[in-house]
Amino acid sequence: MIKKTVIPTPVELARKLLRKQNDLTPADIEPALAYLTEYWKKLERHHPKDDGSLIGVPHPYLVPSYAEGHEFDYDELFYWDSYFMIQSRLGEENKALNIGILDDLLHEFKRYKIIPNSSQMYMTSRSQPPFLTSFIFDLYDAYDLDNKWLKGVIATAKEEYQTVWMGTRKPNARQVYQGLSRYYDLNYLHDLAEAESGWDMTTRFNRKALNYLPVDLNALLYKYESDFARAARILGDEDEAIEWESQAADRKGKMNRLMWSELKGLYYDYNYAKEKRGTVSSLATYFPLWAGMVSEEQAKDLVRALRRFENRGGLATTDTPPMNQFVPGKMPTQWAYPNGWAPLQYIVVKGLQRYGYHDDAKRIAMKWLRANNEWFKEHGLFLEKYNVVSPDKPPAKGVYPSQTGFGWTNAVFERFAQEFVLNDDKR
Repeated sequence: MIKKTVIPTPVELARKLLRKQNDLTPADIEPALAYLTEYWKKLERHHPKDDGSLIGVPHPYLVPSYAEGHEFDYDELFYWDSYFMIQSRLGEENKALNIGILDDLLHEFKRYKIIPNSSQMYMTSRSQPPFLTSFIFDLYDAYDLDNKWLKGVIATAKEEYQTVWMGTRKPNARQVYQGLSRYYDLNYLHDLAEAESGWDMTTRFNRKALNYLPVDLNALLYKYESDFARAARILGDEDEAIEWESQAADRKGKMNRLMWSELKGLYYDYNYAKEKRGTVSSLATYFPLWAGMVSEEQAKDLVRALRRFENRGGLATTDTPPMNQFVPGKMPTQWAYPNGWAPLQYIVVKGLQRYGYHDDAKRIAMKWLRANNEWFKEHGLFLEKYNVVSPDKPPAKGVYPSQTGFGWTNAVFERFAQEFVLNDDKR
């Protein structure tokens, strides 16, 4: 019997070539991974006692970056950085460190009734994007921790949720409009509230952050409410679980009404002072996808909208260049086009996976991996942010010196490498 030769079509050949071009092998990224393994050792700190403005915390923790002789250096613990830095380090060998970092954050809350932006006295006027319940459940699931531990840490998370994020007056006047919350700072300055968003600085709020209900913040609070419901069920309180699910559903309905654009298929921050949506399309729109609060139709719209942000090196933080990008004296907006940031790539990829869009998730992750890896091959280091439009060029500058290292970049690179290169079943 003569075996029939199957000749691939031009389209199939093009797809095969594209897959090959997009692929990375373990050998391609081995030098970068070896560098990161050594670099993590430089980021560990332990300051159990107050030292000047540095707040003492009981356990060792990770700082975002270290460069010998750099005048802009870190010794402090950061809130949302810590969450992303553990994402590639959830193995048994890092169990004590990871649980210790979470305990440090809880220690800060118990002392100051806020988890500060970082463990510096002068940072206690504001927090950072709240990932506490996600941190808790990542550790609970990774290490099979017991329910007694869960009950204790969730109780502190509930207090943080209620005191900080649902506060209605100083020092935590964040819940301001229809039960939804904003970013804030005790000094009641727009730019410092913007710093609490972690997006310092961005075009999203037009330098008026106190006037906006941010998409990402309220999606994170939806995630808190969903996590509280999950914890209640684990701990055997069905009535409490139903109450938290009701609160989450209420937040979801309000966000869809105020922030969702049917026309554009995106969420937008809501300017409650003017009672209208903002106009800046940003990756904050994918936090609801990551939090699991969108419908299947909304998920489809969000996937279609990826083309607004997707570039050669990954996802740009916003879809268009800032209008004032080249105006002398204007505030630099590093959390905007053409820059891409590791935590936002991670949020989008995990959101896509959650809704079953695995091919889209892999495509974006591989673009980010290649951009990071090519920069490392050329310069021998990782960056806190990248120019995803022109990955061979430096990122747009911000209000503080650009950092190398970099904690969350390292972790997201490692996590994507683990999932899409080293352990990819389709290889």
